[in-house]
Formats: sequence, structure tokens, C-alpha cells
Amino acid sequence: MTHQEEKIKVIKILLAQFPLETHSRGIITVAGMLRDAGMEVILMGNALSEQIIEAAVQESADVVGISTYCGGELALGSDLLAAAAKAGIKESIVFLIGGIFPPKDTPKLKEIGFSATFPPSSTREDIVSSIKTAVASKRKGSVD
Repeated sequence: MTHQEEKIKVIKILLAQFPLETHSRGIITVAGMLRDAGMEVILMGNALSEQIIEAAVQESADVVGISTYCGGELALGSDLLAAAAKAGIKESIVFLIGGIFPPKDTPKLKEIGFSATFPPSSTREDIVSSIKTAVASKRKGSVD
């Protein structure tokens, strides 16, 4: 194993918003926090579920993070995870969602496949540690 391979792999996270989303302050703030934490961030912006999944595959992302403020997170989140399953990546990539949505939706979001949900009260430490833990779990699970 080379010295390069011994180094811990940097977490690559793709951040996106669903098509009709118009609020970008949250996603930009989170992108900066994640970069400061040493993660590689791809800021996609607004996209359809299939486009998000295609980009995640092309970028070999470890994480797909969704920022939502306009509602529809259950329907659009379900579409995203269905597209991930169709592409064969639902079990190998961590899916997260943050923003403004009813707290009662959190269990359903986790049920459809989001590893974690982040309301506006989430701290940098909450977000970063959740990502690191979820990615470590996925990587450990993918070892033969």
C-alpha cells in the first residue's frame, strides 16, 4: 500500500436542491462548513432527481445532501431515492436532507432512505459528525 493509499479518503459530497427551490443561503452556508471540515464539496444547485443521481455517479460522491425550504420533501425525496435505487447506488451512498420541513416528516424521510435530517437548528458539529459517521459506516459495509 502506498503512502497515498494509506491516507484517509476525503469525503466527497454533492449538494443539490430540488427544481423549484429558490432559497440558496442554507446550501451555500453548509457547503462552506463542509469545505472547512476538509470535505470535497460539489455544489450542484437546482436539479431533477435523475440529474442529481447521475451527477453523484459521475462524481463518485460519498454523500448526496439535499437542501429544501419549499415543501414537497417527502414526494421529491422519494423520487430521489427511487432514482438512486434504479441506478444501483442507494445502498452505497449516504443521503442527507436539511432545511425547513415539518418535524413529523423526519421518521418518514429516514424510512425512505435518508441517513439523517437537519433542521435549521442543526450545528456545524451535528452535520459534520453525522456525515463522518454515516460515511464510515457505508465504507465499512462495502469492504469485501
